[in-house]
Amino acid sequence: MEETVTINPEEAKGLLENIVAYFDPEKMLLRLIVAAIIIVVAMIATKIVSKFFKNLLNHNKISSIFATLMRKTIKAIIWAIAAIAILQDFGINLTPVIAGLGISGVVLGLALQETIASFFSGLIIAVKKPFEIGDYVTIDGTGGTVRSMDMMGITLTTPDNKMITMSNKNVWGSVIINTSALDVRRVDMTVSVSYESDYEKAREVISELLSSYPEVLNDPAPTIEVNMLSASSVDFIVRPWTKNSDYWTVYWKFQREIVPALSAKGIEVPYNKLDITVKKD
Repeated sequence: MEETVTINPEEAKGLLENIVAYFDPEKMLLRLIVAAIIIVVAMIATKIVSKFFKNLLNHNKISSIFATLMRKTIKAIIWAIAAIAILQDFGINLTPVIAGLGISGVVLGLALQETIASFFSGLIIAVKKPFEIGDYVTIDGTGGTVRSMDMMGITLTTPDNKMITMSNKNVWGSVIINTSALDVRRVDMTVSVSYESDYEKAREVISELLSSYPEVLNDPAPTIEVNMLSASSVDFIVRPWTKNSDYWTVYWKFQREIVPALSAKGIEVPYNKLDITVKKD
């Protein structure tokens, strides 16, 4: 069964007049000018915000994490307000939309609870400052250099040049190990010698090798002590202190030079081997 649609000429005429009036060249030009002014004001405001937080950061009044988070958050708010103002200027009534958001607020809250949690976790991270941009951190077993942070998460780059993104909620809910926070760091190493070796002589060789490194600090003094009696070796624990930036320099240099230094003094570095004794009747 077909339905017949009846169009009231008066209503059609009124609708057409409203469309023509809305797209009136003078009014449309005025709307575009107002929209352009709003965009320019928003751009100026975001630049002022960026400059403000940059100045605070340069004077060490806030952390880089806090500056980045607040700058991005305020810029997002400014552009949201600008978008609403432009829509209102074009005669788009946002009241029903806002009312709809109020009615469905509970639903949206449940749907966006992870996002909201990440946002507030980001605020806590920014205030507590467990790390800065450029620090090397280990979060929940994942290590990398902090490259950026926004309202939702942080971005790390690993030593093998992989990019990892983690939500702020997961970051704040995990153990954060920051190896860049302090200027001085201890290098933990182990040296094994055979049971037939002169332990004091081995200790002297290790100490002399560390003393030859300008990167190793005298205060605190390095720790060189017998740590464990293993099945086929005596294990020394070697713990020199160095500047954070020199950590890997000392580590790799020591690993490369300790075996030749011990061998030059006649100290055997043990390795897995099997001794077979043949008894003759």
